[in-house]
Amino acid sequence: MRKPLVAGNWKMNGTSASHQRLLEGILAQRERFAGTEVALFPPAVYLQQVQHALTGTGINWGTQNLSQFASGAYTGEISAAMLRDFDCKYVLIGHSERRCLYAELNLDQLVLDHIIAEKYEIAVKFGITPIICIGESPEEHALGRTEEMVARLLDTVIAHQGVKTLQKAVLAYEPVWAIGTGKTASPEWAQDVHAFMRQRVAKHDRETAEMLRILYGGSVKGNNAAPLFAKPDIDGGLIGGASLDPDQFVTICEAAASTHTG
Repeated sequence: MRKPLVAGNWKMNGTSASHQRLLEGILAQRERFAGTEVALFPPAVYLQQVQHALTGTGINWGTQNLSQFASGAYTGEISAAMLRDFDCKYVLIGHSERRCLYAELNLDQLVLDHIIAEKYEIAVKFGITPIICIGESPEEHALGRTEEMVARLLDTVIAHQGVKTLQKAVLAYEPVWAIGTGKTASPEWAQDVHAFMRQRVAKHDRETAEMLRILYGGSVKGNNAAPLFAKPDIDGGLIGGASLDPDQFVTICEAAASTHTG
């Protein structure tokens, strides 16, 4: 059985003081989600604080992005080697907000998929587990292009690095139309997309597909997590706003634990 993973993406929120309260609130309740793997993704400037608080607790941490380049004149970027200095286990790659809000918006989608594949490659090279975010925009969703958009990035990553390397990765289906909107894909819709993703990988290698953890990310809250996580191909969640509330985040982690140990 795949061990569930709940990843808390703090995005560009918080201060040292608020993060300390959040960390203390999660750590005080960690017995509630034994059996679930949990990882936190603070803004990069707070990595040292998070590393200090979580070392030895069983909770992992990572960052929200990394450069596809090992080093060089790339102002504002963060390298995989730098992430290793802070013992990061995970890194988010290709999050929709990177695609939609910044310069990536101006890139051809196939070029952007290639850059994501390069980031995936360097993360694996440095022993950091990439969480590859895949999803469709509201326009693509309305046109019924979900499977097309998901397959395109998956195929690019597999072609770039080979399917076996996905054994060192995690996928996250994040329907852009559900992020920060309060809308959530139904458990049945999410399951169908997750199953499609797993089947797409299985066409190349069935063993890798069975091992691969696929998270759901799209307005997951404490009151809707359990029915999502109960689906057979949903292995946890990539949590945004709810990860900033320790009680709600722990409830989500607890739901992942209970639905996968039944």
